Amino acid sequence: MYFILFIAFVIAQRLLELVIAKRNEAWARQQGAAEFGEAHYPFIVALHTLFIISMIAEYFALGGEFSFAMLIVFLLLISLKIWTIGSLGKYWNTKILRIPNSAFIKKGPYKWFKHPNYFIVICEIVVIPLVFHLYATAIVFSLLNAVMLVVRIREEERVWGEP
Repeated sequence: MYFILFIAFVIAQRLLELVIAKRNEAWARQQGAAEFGEAHYPFIVALHTLFIISMIAEYFALGGEFSFAMLIVFLLLISLKIWTIGSLGKYWNTKILRIPNSAFIKKGPYKWFKHPNYFIVICEIVVIPLVFHLYATAIVFSLLNAVMLVVRIREEERVWGEP
């Protein structure tokens, strides 16, 4: 029962993020934004979709014991993600969108870290499955996510240059 509630919450959270991203994308395009990284974006979507499917499959195949400590870490990550998304405001997106003449945002966690959102995603890919001790999903998708982030961050830095 706890797993069903947890996975439903994770899915709802991801869908809400996509709604925010879509709304922000529409605004950015109205500002003349160009999109970059279109070739790798479907792989990001697939990775995150398969991540959810893998957790469900692993849980129902092998079971999983609930970890209250990992749930607390996950909730802390959500608060960091809210701070990160809020700091970027309308500029936050799941896609790489560059608005002409836009400046780098240097508030919130962006004062101290170059890619706080990606740091949070790295942590989520580990922590979310560990809320139910789903080690295979945590390991496999951490490795896949690492490869994906190398591609993604290289593209972002190519588009934005060094801040």
